[in-house]
Amino acid sequence: MKLDILAIGAHPDDVELGCGATIAKEISLGKKVGILDLTRGELGTRGSAKIRDAEAKSAAEILGVAVRENLAFADGFFLNDKEHQLEIIKMIRKYKPTIVLCNAVDDRHIDHPKGSNLTSDACFLSGLAKVMTNINGEIQEAWRPKQVYHYIQWKNLEPDFVVDVTGFVNVKVKAVQAYGSQFYNPNSKEPSSPISSKNFLESITYRAQDLGRLIGVEYAEGFTTERYVAIKSLDNLI
Repeated sequence: MKLDILAIGAHPDDVELGCGATIAKEISLGKKVGILDLTRGELGTRGSAKIRDAEAKSAAEILGVAVRENLAFADGFFLNDKEHQLEIIKMIRKYKPTIVLCNAVDDRHIDHPKGSNLTSDACFLSGLAKVMTNINGEIQEAWRPKQVYHYIQWKNLEPDFVVDVTGFVNVKVKAVQAYGSQFYNPNSKEPSSPISSKNFLESITYRAQDLGRLIGVEYAEGFTTERYVAIKSLDNLI
């Protein structure tokens, strides 16, 4: 299966929180999108790996993604090394995405910048023919995504570009709320966490609304880049 976009996150729910509305919009435009989770989020304060597996499946259905896979790296302890890079390279070569979306370059959770650097390095190495990988005994061809973009997470990083996601924030919120173990629920008996507050849940909307305000639309999501974003003409700008 050839994907237009592969969104990669260190934990289940990273992708939904970071770029869920953008994904929903791209799918509505006919793009084929997949999600790759690096860990099962087993060290999370709330819920469990098994619960989050089920939640991730529900969230994927809400967004309408074509495929979702989990590499089951060790939550909190995965490394940016050859072993982990090769596993991501296998997925990149399997799905041949044109664009990869990945974790924030800087963030509160240590796995987010780790995941960002790991994914970025794997995207480069995936294009080297002498890096050999295989799936089910079949040798894979080299493949390098044309673009790697980093979504924004906990920290309010300054975006290099923003996407107008007006009309798709509601889908994002529904996908996030599929993770019932993780986010605000006044009846939950689980211990509190930085993402379980009512304020955090509401921030999904008001942060998108504020970015939208800055570009003259209702809602937007921001991304950072590793190189210049090129446009064919000034007419491409909003």
